[in-house]
Amino acid sequence: MTKSVARLICESLEAHDVDQVYCVPGESYIGLTSTMVERNSIGVVVCRHEAGAGFMAAADGRLRNRAGVCMVSRGPGLANGIVALHSTFHDATPMVMLVGQVERKDFGRQALQEQDYSVLLADITKSVIHVNEPETASEAIARAFHIAENGTPGPVAVILPEDVFDEETDAPLNLPRPRVKAAARAEDLDQLADMLAQAERPLVLVGGALLADAVEDKQAFADLNRLAEEWVLPVSPTHRRPQAFDARHPNYGGYMGIRVPPALIGEMKKADLMVCLGERMTDTVSQSYSFPSAPQPQLPFVHVWPDANEVGRVWRPDLGIPASPHEVIKALLKRGAPTDSAKRQGWVQGLNKIHNDLLAKEWAPTTDGVNFAAIVCEVDKHLADDATVTSDAGNFGSFVHRYIGFRQSQIFLSSVVGAMGSGMPMAVAAAMRRPGRQVVCFIGDGGALMMGNELATAVQYGAAPIMIISDNSMYGTIGMHSYVRYPERAFMDGTRLTNPDFAAWARTFGAEGITIESEDEVADGIARAFAVKTKPVVVHCKTSALQMSAWRRYERAETLP
Repeated sequence: MTKSVARLICESLEAHDVDQVYCVPGESYIGLTSTMVERNSIGVVVCRHEAGAGFMAAADGRLRNRAGVCMVSRGPGLANGIVALHSTFHDATPMVMLVGQVERKDFGRQALQEQDYSVLLADITKSVIHVNEPETASEAIARAFHIAENGTPGPVAVILPEDVFDEETDAPLNLPRPRVKAAARAEDLDQLADMLAQAERPLVLVGGALLADAVEDKQAFADLNRLAEEWVLPVSPTHRRPQAFDARHPNYGGYMGIRVPPALIGEMKKADLMVCLGERMTDTVSQSYSFPSAPQPQLPFVHVWPDANEVGRVWRPDLGIPASPHEVIKALLKRGAPTDSAKRQGWVQGLNKIHNDLLAKEWAPTTDGVNFAAIVCEVDKHLADDATVTSDAGNFGSFVHRYIGFRQSQIFLSSVVGAMGSGMPMAVAAAMRRPGRQVVCFIGDGGALMMGNELATAVQYGAAPIMIISDNSMYGTIGMHSYVRYPERAFMDGTRLTNPDFAAWARTFGAEGITIESEDEVADGIARAFAVKTKPVVVHCKTSALQMSAWRRYERAETLP
């Protein structure tokens, strides 16, 4: 039986367990969206910006350990969405982006908004697949999901000419391809067990691949915890993966984020073995390629990641294992802990004490606005065990990672690579995917006016995230870098922002708006925000610029006019 390409694509998406797609409607793929709406089997979430749609798809993908789906129109539509491709590529997050294209008869003529996507997207996607023949449509969808979800996950773009959707085809539905999982060799597992047994000061980093394993099998966290306890190992979640290990666990070895505080990183560097379980390894995790040093680590280094092409690409590991981190954990548990594991108890306790000291709810008041630490600490009091927290990019995020002790039952979503604008769209996607559960977005004043327009999407679809805006009237991270690198130069004019009344702004969308201007308003303002259950809430926090991050202030108040 013949059917339209649009219908075949819809059926292919349904076969891949897609129940929701995010888009800004465009004429180049209206044949597909109209078919989706008519079939009513896949929810079409209409967004306000293609970057917002892309970040929503990225968040949805992480929540389900599936490739989220975003649809964008050709040319400018894709250009707007490229930041989401960049982020998912660097974050190892699966996503399939369906991209409209000009009609096939106009290829190469520089028709309206035509682009060579194989060239444009070569460096920020795992693959670019063109559907120029009706018979290849379903196969292209199946291949896209397979590539996006296997090995090192990432984004795949499927290019769909405008005139292909109404074409008829009798090509069969291409079913989802089984996921391929690399496995560790027995001799590698024996070597890892021996290295851990010999080590007196091992350090175990856990990252995104373990989180993906835990979405598929909740036992992954329980097995990790058991490994830490039985083998007496300190475990450190990596940059923007804080929920990978419970911050209250006595084996928590400290958060291995960007710019680890000197007291913690100084102790970590005494390690005699580093094992990376499900961490891809980047400059942010490795403290700018200094720990471990690249390409030759200064200590024995074991890299476990589900893609042989990634293991050894930057660092030379003493042992590389292309495998699921959960499978490696289970294999170690079967082998049993060394009889002298207790020798590491002092090492674990020392790291954990430093971690707990850093986690203490302590801060100094500021004279030019609320110290954002007060806001974050108050939010932490209200967070449920199953809450979702999203964070945009910016120095305000350092307060989130310093003062919130994340649990493995909670979810944290962010652009790991640090793309601004991700926080609010990810919060909307999480609130839609997990209705009735807390979703809190931390965002700066810069990011709020970059992608905060997706507040309209939240209102439209009944999502109710809480949006905590840190308004210090400047691009704080850039101000800090300017001050640190060139202290003799003025920088405020290059980072200053003029902002609206964000609470009033929120109310124009139909959201609740709350303003916090002083520390004595914090407890009441945050409590009011969490009391609202049926619509989005924006909490406009007028925060200190003098407190440049959770760890440092400008040395001279006169620096900030």
